[in-house]
Amino acid sequence: MATVNGSYLIARTLKEEGVDTLFYLMGGPDFDIVMSCQDFGIRTIDFRHEQAAAFAAHAYARVTGKPGVCTAASGPGTLNLLTGVYTAAIDCAPMIILGGASAVHEIGRDAFQEVDQVGVMQPLCKYWHRPTMAARYPEIVSTAYRQSMSGRPGPVYIDCGADVLYEEIDEDSAIKPTRFVKRSRPAAEPGAVQEAVEMLASAERPIIFAGGGVFFSGGAAELERFVDITNIPFYTAPMSRGLVPEDHAVSFQGARSTAMREADVVLVVGTRLNWMMQYGRRFPDGAKVIQIDIDAAEIGHNRNIDLGIVGDAKTVMGQMVAEAEDHQASFAGALESPWVVRLAEDNERRAAQSAALLNSDQKPIHPLRLCKEIRDFLDRDAILSVDGNEILHFGRQSLPTYVPGHRLNSGVTGTMGVGLPYGLGAQIAKPDKQVLVLHGDGSMGMNAMEIDTAVRHNLPVVTVVSNNAGWTARTPESRKPGRELGFTAFDEMAQSLGAHGEKVEDPNEIRPALERAFASGKAAVVNVIVEPTASGVSRAWGGSRME
Repeated sequence: MATVNGSYLIARTLKEEGVDTLFYLMGGPDFDIVMSCQDFGIRTIDFRHEQAAAFAAHAYARVTGKPGVCTAASGPGTLNLLTGVYTAAIDCAPMIILGGASAVHEIGRDAFQEVDQVGVMQPLCKYWHRPTMAARYPEIVSTAYRQSMSGRPGPVYIDCGADVLYEEIDEDSAIKPTRFVKRSRPAAEPGAVQEAVEMLASAERPIIFAGGGVFFSGGAAELERFVDITNIPFYTAPMSRGLVPEDHAVSFQGARSTAMREADVVLVVGTRLNWMMQYGRRFPDGAKVIQIDIDAAEIGHNRNIDLGIVGDAKTVMGQMVAEAEDHQASFAGALESPWVVRLAEDNERRAAQSAALLNSDQKPIHPLRLCKEIRDFLDRDAILSVDGNEILHFGRQSLPTYVPGHRLNSGVTGTMGVGLPYGLGAQIAKPDKQVLVLHGDGSMGMNAMEIDTAVRHNLPVVTVVSNNAGWTARTPESRKPGRELGFTAFDEMAQSLGAHGEKVEDPNEIRPALERAFASGKAAVVNVIVEPTASGVSRAWGGSRME
């Protein structure tokens, strides 16, 4: 019988579960976890900061639908993962965190880097465990993987004490994990599906609002088919754009506020009525709401629901498609309905309002012109990561997404600094796709050293910095302490780290710069000097600013 240690058993089990990538920053006591993963053929990507490693693992999950796995050293290393764990938890994205820890048998003795990492991680994780014997690692890692994906997805945490990682045992004595061969998905009651479709068919102003539950269930195709049949205008949560292509006949992104303010029946699928949705008050008080969610506790959270359906989004939307196909006559003429015509006109009016800035030749460059050049350049299936303040609003208004999982941004948490790490995680997940990160200069500075990570691992992510020399737009009438940053030379920083880098000040040079950046075949930074006073004013998801 072979003698193995706890780290070996962790790596072996990850491989058995289908894990292909580990995100990390080196340190003890998890050195052997990384080396064992390499021995099992798992790709290992080391970062310059643990926070970025966790962000990248989150993005990997958001692009693939599979858990992102990360590890870090004990104490400060594992604690630095926390912000990334938080973003994944609030986003309901599956992630497995292997936290290096001081020896379990020395807990309470003030050991080196001893801290209650379980206590810190527990509020953000669906499942946690502190193994005390190496033999249980296969069982616990397999359970953690399953827990991260079951029901509503989310992060899970395993506290990996140094003594347990290095404990040696006979491989055959390790506890074998138990797994399911096949798994059914929770479906809706047929009567509830019929009622939901009839409510939508009889509505004058119906809309659909969908989110991450559709993506992680693999239900994007069913949602798109339902939209094709019914021609009901649809909207998604910010991190879920692309569930239905945004050039669909009933995609009216510029008329979002009108649609949500005037809808009379709303189908909410796999997403929460949180602060972004004003706790459900984005929809009129008199609107009837149908809510589909895998978590029964979410039905009716923050708002009264007229029809709640507990079930897997993919399964239930498949049922909805079948029911809608039987009632196609009820949806005939939807494209010519006064409701769809009104939203289309509102969408066109808002597009016309932006046209001058989208095509502006002004210097400094207006951010909307930058967005237009990016929009016109990118492949249809490109992955776009957007992070910042003003540029986040401008990008939301003007940059469409057509493929599920191909749009990443600060999401529900509003966490800044995610852009470049998200881009790296996305490129690792889908190396054959264009990946473009659109960063504000403030947020870029938070994890800019990950350019080095991209260079070292040959990740050809192109980062475009919308550089307005500060954290927000510059306004002479209001005080903004700490706003000024100066025009940071991120292009020169990129060059010094071995990446392609260039500065752009003329709007007509944006596209050529993008062409050169992607043609370089390596990590690249295009530092675009934009108008410092341009404010990305848009309706805050939870506030009162006007589009």
